[in-house]
Amino acid sequence: MGIDLIVPVKRPAEGKSRLRGAVVPERHPELVLALAYDTLSAATSADGVRRVLVVAADPASVADLTDLGVEIVIEPSRGGLNAALRHGEELLRRDTPSGLVGALQADLPALRTEDLTAALAEAAGDRAFVADRQGTGTTLLLSGAGRALEPRFGGGSARAHTTSGATPLTLAAGSLRADVDTADDLAHVRTLGVGKRTSTLLGTPCVVM
Repeated sequence: MGIDLIVPVKRPAEGKSRLRGAVVPERHPELVLALAYDTLSAATSADGVRRVLVVAADPASVADLTDLGVEIVIEPSRGGLNAALRHGEELLRRDTPSGLVGALQADLPALRTEDLTAALAEAAGDRAFVADRQGTGTTLLLSGAGRALEPRFGGGSARAHTTSGATPLTLAAGSLRADVDTADDLAHVRTLGVGKRTSTLLGTPCVVM
């Protein structure tokens, strides 16, 4: 059974506040959008991914993402990240009530399709998650078949997801754990090799294909 992924995306002009200064100010929204574009480029190519739904604060500002074959809907006006994910889940389950649903963060520009495919295989249809490289956050959360996603993103989400019964996946999957919130994170993903949009913007050789 294929999985349907929900990817939340903020307004590029407002997202990634801790990355401000990584590029000149007028190009900050372009950087935020590039991170999302490269994440989705890999995700839509991964084996086992059936459908990708972007839940966006401002769909018009991220319309370029539709080039990748994703669907874009507007996020709820209140409730934050977890409410946006629950909204996306509700929309997806209208078509496949018993299907597998996942939440993927939009700031994984070094993502390799094989790492995402391996995570889906290890989860094997169970509710599970991938922690970030620091071990405290969550980059990917997967529901069980027909079970609620139960997102608990925010500070200490890895612990919160474990407490809620999700299984922490143990695969290495360095590119799937490498989310970008800070300048140090950005430096780290550049050593891994980032996707085309991010590499072009930063002047870094593109390794992810």
